[in-house]
Amino acid sequence: HDWLVEALNKLPGVECLSGDGTFYVFPSFQGAIDVDASVGNDVEFAENLLTDAGVALVPGSAFGCPGHMRLSFATSMENLQKAVERLQKALG
Repeated sequence: HDWLVEALNKLPGVECLSGDGTFYVFPSFQGAIDVDASVGNDVEFAENLLTDAGVALVPGSAFGCPGHMRLSFATSMENLQKAVERLQKALG
């Protein structure tokens, strides 16, 4: 969990707070969304990340928090590292 929060906070336009109690993080991608002229909202942004980076994130608007993305870390460290690498490439 701590590794993922730290890694997400290094991505451009992403802010992730540490939380307790679940196997999800809920970072804000609003900064990244704002600079991506090809998308108008977090749903389109998540669709682009799935298509371009192969990383599935759940848009925060589904939970009343547009601009955020839900990401599960209930997987191996290897998978998390690959996901962060793919996000880094996609976000530049």
